[in-house]
Amino acid sequence: MRWLLKSFDKSSAARLGTELGVPAIVAQLLVQRGINDVATARLFLTPSLDQLHSPYMMLGMEKAVERLSSAITNKEEMLIYGDYDVDGTVAVVILKTAIELCGGTVDFHVPHRIREGYGMKDDVIEAAAAAGVRLIISVDTGIRAFAAAQTAKRLGVDLIVTDHHLPENDSSIPEALAVLNPNQPGCEYPYKFLCGAGVAFKLAQALIAKIRGEAECARLLPSFIKMVAIATIADAVPLTGENRVFAKLGLDGLRRPVNAGLRALFEVAKVGDKPGGVSATDIGFRVAPRLNAAGRMDVARDVIELFTTKDVERSKELAAKLHKLNAERQAEELRILAAMQIRVDTDVELQNAFCLVVDGDGWHRGVIGICATRLVERYGKPTLVIARDGEEGHGSGRSIPGFHLLDALDHESCKPLFSRYGGHSHAVGFGIPCDRIPALRAAMDTYARTKLSQGDLEPAIEVDGELSMTDLTHELYKSLQRLEPFGQANREPVFIVRGARMVGPPRLLKEKHMKLRVAAGQNGRVFDVLAWRMAENLQSLNLIAGETLDLAFRLDENQHPEFGGLQLILCDLTRAAVAATAQA
Repeated sequence: MRWLLKSFDKSSAARLGTELGVPAIVAQLLVQRGINDVATARLFLTPSLDQLHSPYMMLGMEKAVERLSSAITNKEEMLIYGDYDVDGTVAVVILKTAIELCGGTVDFHVPHRIREGYGMKDDVIEAAAAAGVRLIISVDTGIRAFAAAQTAKRLGVDLIVTDHHLPENDSSIPEALAVLNPNQPGCEYPYKFLCGAGVAFKLAQALIAKIRGEAECARLLPSFIKMVAIATIADAVPLTGENRVFAKLGLDGLRRPVNAGLRALFEVAKVGDKPGGVSATDIGFRVAPRLNAAGRMDVARDVIELFTTKDVERSKELAAKLHKLNAERQAEELRILAAMQIRVDTDVELQNAFCLVVDGDGWHRGVIGICATRLVERYGKPTLVIARDGEEGHGSGRSIPGFHLLDALDHESCKPLFSRYGGHSHAVGFGIPCDRIPALRAAMDTYARTKLSQGDLEPAIEVDGELSMTDLTHELYKSLQRLEPFGQANREPVFIVRGARMVGPPRLLKEKHMKLRVAAGQNGRVFDVLAWRMAENLQSLNLIAGETLDLAFRLDENQHPEFGGLQLILCDLTRAAVAATAQA
């Protein structure tokens, strides 16, 4: 890979470091993230609840709260219409809990990924209306549900849409009683990057404050923020602004989980029993996959029951089920990914394409999004993966920096090909008749060539700075922790060290990972280097003990009481003096 060394204004960093009293590396990293003034830096370094915006700054909030309050007062039947991923199921839990705390009763519907697919369906709304429901609240879905909104209106059902996905265009939103979405036209809410659970939280916050009072709302908010943190991290939205508050304070609270479902889930995921508490990495790579497994492989309702049951034994049963489903998901992912890689590696047209569109029969719809992510990581190109099911294809896409995937699907050359689609700049989902897949492949490649250059497709790593191995100290690691939690728009810092001598041969871990040991010179301190999912690439290099390497890495700490200490998480390596480092 190319190593792109990020530049920064040294005078701004020096001034910021002096005025804040923070180490030079922290000031440098803040400036590199676009934080140049003291006031903004203080907000970033010390997230707090008073940084949250008033829910009523969101267009439609007052009308939504009034209608919900009326439904609770009048004991009306209500339904929450959710989605099957972590964001959608957690959003259901948040809003359901808030309504019940305010004295209401509410049922929920989460679609089955395979049988129903994504989005609001007429038959669900019709069944709810027949059962006496007169208010439906969508969470993490609905901003493009024009037909469903018309069905609700025809049946005399009020619809409140809460969503964060991008509207179809600058003027179209469903005809609902209220629409809560910071990205909708005319909404002046200051922060645009909330996940679906974040939007549901704003509604819950306003509702609880109105019915139970501001003091009670303030007491309850920390419990809700724990759940919002899980969804925010899992949905890979930017960890800036309010999302940073949710993630930071939520992770702090998750060190002491009270909810029986959380405790059971943390136990099977082996999270929370380390001295440092729960990290964003724990949520992203251990907790979220198990929650997502319910919607991918079985029924997402299990997630909602996990977080709402008071029965400790039942919570353990559900956590164990999610753990098992996740193992099944991993096996299915590996099977499909192997087939995809063979396809790409043997198809010249795909190898030359600027956007990969890969389709296949018998692929489980629940894992194609993860597989798309893996293909992006491997080939460095925006990718659409389509599971063919008879005459219909079910697709999921992931993108690279600088390529807005939803804009591509919205383009006039692509839009008519889909039976449905939606999503974000970096992730989309869609349906398409199988006979249109070749046309989609051609259209996406043509569009991508207008937005990307060949250089954009060359794998690259952004590097924050170059260090010597003597710089790798516990004090440095503690300084970097001030910038946590890391994630989208606040990625974990990547550094370079040059001339690290490899001590001993590489060691294979679980067939897909590698572990190296390196030191500075003959008698320097030895560090473990962990290379996750890099075994195949590293084995092809035939590395031997004594070689000198240049490393691009993230600094980490193994907290095992006996053999813990600082360790390097490998991003890339090359034999010394071979790496090309550009200035970003």
